[in-house]
Amino acid sequence: MRTISGGGEYELHIKRSRFICALARVADEDEARAFIAERRRAHWNAAHNCTAYVLGADGGVQRSSDDGEPSGTAGVPMLEVLRHRAVTDAAAVVTRYFGGVKLGAGGLIRAYGGAVAAALDEVGLLERRTLRVVTVSADYLLAGRLESGLRDSGYRLLDVRYGAGVDFDVAVADPALAGFGAWLAEATGGRAGYEVSGSTTVEVAPER
Repeated sequence: MRTISGGGEYELHIKRSRFICALARVADEDEARAFIAERRRAHWNAAHNCTAYVLGADGGVQRSSDDGEPSGTAGVPMLEVLRHRAVTDAAAVVTRYFGGVKLGAGGLIRAYGGAVAAALDEVGLLERRTLRVVTVSADYLLAGRLESGLRDSGYRLLDVRYGAGVDFDVAVADPALAGFGAWLAEATGGRAGYEVSGSTTVEVAPER
C-alpha cells in the first residue's frame, strides 16, 4: 500500500467550474470526518464538497459521498482513484464552484476523478514496506565505528541503546538479510552478529 507524502491542494478549471481537491493524511475515521468538516466550513458557499477516504493497513475502510451530485458521479470516481493508486490513510475533498455549464455524468466522473489524480501527483506518494528489525550487539570499543558505518551504509538505523554494551536496531528487507550479514562481518571483522527481533513498517519514495 501507499499513502500521500503530506497534505495539499490542486485546482482544475473545467467549463467555468472550479474543482479544488484537498488531500490530508488521516489515521482513523474521526480524523477523516474532521478534515471533511473543516473543508466544508471553509467552502460553505460552494455548490458541492464531495468526499472519499481510505483507511487501514490493507485499505479495508472505504467511504465516499457525492454531496448532491448525481449518484456515482463524484465520490465513487474519487474513491476509485485512491484505490487504483493503492493509497490508504488519506482523505480527499473535491470542492466544486459551479460555473453555469452542466458537464453531464461522464464529464463529472472525469472531473472529480481527475482532480484527485492531479492532487496525488502534486503531493507525491510514499510506499509502505514491511522490513525486518535486526538487533546488532557490540562492545563500546566497536560501537562508535559501527554506528558511523551503519549511518553511511544505506541501511535504516532505527534505534541505539546503551547498557552493558551497545545495541543497534536496524531495518532490513528480507531479501537483503544475507547481504547485511556479510556487510556486518566485514565492517566489524567478525566481532558482531545480529538477530532478527521484529518487524517495522517504513515509508519510502517509490522506485521510478
